[in-house]
Amino acid sequence: MRPHETMHKILVADPIVQEGIEILSQAGEVQQSPGLSEAELRAIIGDFAALVVRSGTRVTRAVIEAGRNLRVIARAGVGVDNIDVAAATRRGVLVVNSPSGNTTAAAEHTIGLLLAAARMIPQGDAALKAGRWERSSFMGRQVSGKTLGIIGLGKVGSEVARRARALGMNVLVYDPYVPRTQADSLGAEVRDLDSLLAEADFVTIHAALTEQTRHLLGARELGLMKPDAILVNCARGGLVDEAALLQCLRSGRLKAAALDVFEDEPTPNPELVCLPNVIATPHLGASTREAQVQVAVDAARQVVDVLAGRPPRWPVNAPALPEEGAAAVAPFVPLARALGLLQHAVWPTAIQRTELRCSADLAPAYLGTLNRYFLVALLERTTDEPINYVNVSAVAEERGIQVAEATLGTERGYSRVLEAVVTGAEGSHVVTGALVREGQPRIINLDGYSIDLVPDGTVLLIWNSRPEQPGFVGKFGTLTGEAGVNIRGIQVAAEQIGGVGLMVANVATPVTDTLAEQIRALPGVQRLLVVNFS
Repeated sequence: MRPHETMHKILVADPIVQEGIEILSQAGEVQQSPGLSEAELRAIIGDFAALVVRSGTRVTRAVIEAGRNLRVIARAGVGVDNIDVAAATRRGVLVVNSPSGNTTAAAEHTIGLLLAAARMIPQGDAALKAGRWERSSFMGRQVSGKTLGIIGLGKVGSEVARRARALGMNVLVYDPYVPRTQADSLGAEVRDLDSLLAEADFVTIHAALTEQTRHLLGARELGLMKPDAILVNCARGGLVDEAALLQCLRSGRLKAAALDVFEDEPTPNPELVCLPNVIATPHLGASTREAQVQVAVDAARQVVDVLAGRPPRWPVNAPALPEEGAAAVAPFVPLARALGLLQHAVWPTAIQRTELRCSADLAPAYLGTLNRYFLVALLERTTDEPINYVNVSAVAEERGIQVAEATLGTERGYSRVLEAVVTGAEGSHVVTGALVREGQPRIINLDGYSIDLVPDGTVLLIWNSRPEQPGFVGKFGTLTGEAGVNIRGIQVAAEQIGGVGLMVANVATPVTDTLAEQIRALPGVQRLLVVNFS
């Protein structure tokens, strides 16, 4: 540290490896204080410019607000559930993490669990240690020549595919958000989810946990698997309906499961983990010496960069808008995100091209900023990898998505307009939005249907081939009322396209899968989308 340079204070609140401490020391004075309570952390955080944590320390709003000198919070790992990112963003504090450091460890643990389940290794070990020589009780299966189904082809899923191919396995993949060329490069075949489950001898999950993917594998999906199939989950516990899995394993409907993650951690359901055909580990996917070194090094290097005024490699929260033009750009940001979230709901398949168009009164130089916010909203729920304002352009390029921008005229009757066109193999969808009274965002057109949609909370889009049928709205209202879902507003587009109309409903409470299926069963309903704008 040169004498003229600022000596920053850095607090390490959870244990990290020495390699990370040595890097942090390049940026300032490092204090290691693991095991602090929230009150203790809040009392001292005001003196520190940087805070480094793992999963043990909770960085709450109160802690962040007490951090009067805080510039960066670094998570030496992937998840940031223990950090109030929204509070950090509002305070202008960067949050960074280490998303790629545990990729190899997670992939290897997945393969390890797969082999352990196939050969019943833990069961054999337990029997022998108990004094029983029971070779005939633990007849295993070879994995060579068998079919592995991979749900989610992000970084970890791709590494699992490479290792499975090396073991002589046939690999099927399901991920509607990645291009087919990525699967081809791994020697894998693309399937829809139902086909993958029906064909695979082993199934492993590597998807993000979102409202859309929670219980991705429920009773219906587990029922599609072969009776002698084995399920492996090293991603997120909530991806699997554990009650349904427990029933399938108990009844013999499914041969076995190998689980590293659970819906309730650190207190998983003992009935599930104690089944003889379940192998369970306590979230060890990233628990290797090498992975812990890598995540600590990644986090520490980013702290050094931020304190030196350089951009971090893996920011979790979007950086502030450029000072120049911020006043002009900021009102459009919620609208750009709303367009992205709606296009994500409309498109269930891989995307080839996007184009964001803006009205003429917004300088073209600022459209690139808005395009990033649009792309983040479009892609952030498609993967377990972090997608943010900084890296979204690179993510789009990796996926082969062409990103374009253009300027609109004012012939639509609004002066402040954003329009998003998203194209895939099945055609294009066009969504137009505008800023109306006092800069409030509205969706004003969806594929030719004129609407006035407030992009807030949960919205139902219902395409109906019998839009003029008497009583449809009443039947819809009855279903939602019986389900305890409050309707905040209903509107029907004036247009009919190909004899199909569009009804839009804002609701005040979440829509269950059961209610969605009941709505889809109403006469004339062609399609239903439930869009969460939260």
